[in-house]
Amino acid sequence: MTGGRPGMRCYEVPEDGGGVRLDVFVSRLIPSGSRRVAMQALRAGQVTVNGVHVPKGRVLLAGNMVCVAEEVFVQPTVVADRALDLRVLYEDDLVVAVDKPAGVPSHVLRRGEVGTVANFLVGRYPEMAAVRGDPREAGLVHRLDTDTSGVLLAARTAAAYLDLRRQFAQGCVHKGYLAVVVGVVRGAGEVRARLVPDSGDGRRVRCATTAGAGRPALTRYRPLRRLAGYTLLAIEIPTGMRHQIRVHLAAIGHPVAGDRLYGTGTEAGPPGRQLLHARRVVVTHPGTGRRIVVESPVPADMAAFVAAHETRRASRREAGRPVGD
Repeated sequence: MTGGRPGMRCYEVPEDGGGVRLDVFVSRLIPSGSRRVAMQALRAGQVTVNGVHVPKGRVLLAGNMVCVAEEVFVQPTVVADRALDLRVLYEDDLVVAVDKPAGVPSHVLRRGEVGTVANFLVGRYPEMAAVRGDPREAGLVHRLDTDTSGVLLAARTAAAYLDLRRQFAQGCVHKGYLAVVVGVVRGAGEVRARLVPDSGDGRRVRCATTAGAGRPALTRYRPLRRLAGYTLLAIEIPTGMRHQIRVHLAAIGHPVAGDRLYGTGTEAGPPGRQLLHARRVVVTHPGTGRRIVVESPVPADMAAFVAAHETRRASRREAGRPVGD
């Protein structure tokens, strides 16, 4: 690191450090290594190269001077949000499970941010602000995308956090989802494809095309109902990679309805979000050793979409028109 303008930390790209994208370089500077935080800093104009704001995909050259605002390096803390009222599906002295609505982020990204599940947890259980792990998460042991609804699990003590994180890492947690996908899925199947970050878009993940690249991921699915132009699927994921279900289903030609990142984003109409719901989580309790099952009811927007398209399919059949199957 070298000197720079007040309020900025400046770094010279070393001789052997050229050829790296700016967003990747910045994410490596941040203690959490978060590409998302790096992208936010770039969008907010908090990063310059040789004193100039440049696109996130700019490939750096040896000797370039990259300056990043000091506040990017400050870890955000979770403040209590007692105005946020979320449904608690399960709670005891060690474990909490929350029913996350679509549109509510899992954890905070910026200082002073409110309206996330983490803010709710700290408001209801103040001790969770000090649970080990990422300080932005208030004990959350996994995440859901902002537009995905359903069960989110958190730990109330450091020991419980470590135990639950181990279970997730070792594939010992059963995770069941519901998804409305585009098109007709005629039978059960699975997608086994390794996932890697999309070098062209930091928001996305893609299936690896090089043997051994990325991280392994497995998605199993089976159709529950055929709708007019859609299928309601039950999904299980022994692994838990970022965007895994969305990427895998899009790869086989059945993106999640309403997914603006991996589908067309226009299929789901009024709900305005990807119709993906974390229906069920089964874990071993870190204190008792017993298996606990936490389930979230189907959210109203998904239920309404399914009902509407079941009705439409029945109407087409009665009229003698094709119903998509």
